[in-house]
Amino acid sequence: MKKRLLPVLICPSCLPNECPLTEHIEEEFGEEIVQGLLVCRQCGGAYPIRDGVAFLDPVSVREERSSSRYENPLVLFSYLWSHFGDLLGDAEASDAYVRWAGLMEGTSGMCLDMGGAVGRFAFEMTLKSDFVIGLDNSSTFIRTARELMLHREYCFRLVEEGLLTREAALRLPEAWKMERVEFIVGNALALPFRSRSFTALAGLNLVDKVPVPLKHLAEMNRVAMAEGAQFLFSDPFSWSSDAAKEEDWLGGKETGPYPGRGMDNVMALLKGEGGRLVPGWKIQQTGHVWWKIRTHCNHFELIRSQFIKAVR
Repeated sequence: MKKRLLPVLICPSCLPNECPLTEHIEEEFGEEIVQGLLVCRQCGGAYPIRDGVAFLDPVSVREERSSSRYENPLVLFSYLWSHFGDLLGDAEASDAYVRWAGLMEGTSGMCLDMGGAVGRFAFEMTLKSDFVIGLDNSSTFIRTARELMLHREYCFRLVEEGLLTREAALRLPEAWKMERVEFIVGNALALPFRSRSFTALAGLNLVDKVPVPLKHLAEMNRVAMAEGAQFLFSDPFSWSSDAAKEEDWLGGKETGPYPGRGMDNVMALLKGEGGRLVPGWKIQQTGHVWWKIRTHCNHFELIRSQFIKAVR
């Protein structure tokens, strides 16, 4: 973990109190903490740094996440293709991440990519922000993103059919500025960052995957600058009781809190209606991006992800 993150980090278990973390470095290399602990003096929580990866998700510190589908190698390979298939020269790949990054303005300050998986959006934003943090609760995704950050290349297997696979050799563009990016294991419902730390934020295909969608938006709002900030939201609104209770969905139902369409409800929340997200945001642009996930050479999932670009 790059040391420049230290001033902005807080204990996610103590929220809404913002308690600083004290670093205990066991091994370092230049500006990189390789092994160590981040300790909260308030609650005594200790968050490990292992092989350069900071684990700041309170859930993952307390529980073993190995059973999560996002720790499965085949799921990892599908997401690598989804993020970087265009760089592999695959004619079936989408340009979703190029399009999403193209919606963001260049800005001074820091950018946060929440639920960023294997890092494509964060890498793109190194060309538009002073520093970018990619956050995900999958340690497999974050370790892979850091491997790409450190070496710019990664070899993995793509399933062709059944047990048949082929090797894919990924090489990242030299233009991406790896000194401007870091990846940590964290939770979008308990962001381990001080309030008003970020001038740019993104939550792509995330709100329908978290247990409490409104809390995710509230945490985004907390860490965004009160002025001079931009937020890119994009989601297919694939609500599922496997991810969240129906009463917590922000759309996709006829009765209860937030009935109707998710896009309308999220826009209203961002505008400050109901006083849940303040100060309110100005909706700058809306639309959709087609995104793909590959299972094997004859099976793809095509996703229409609706986006909102908001500023304040």
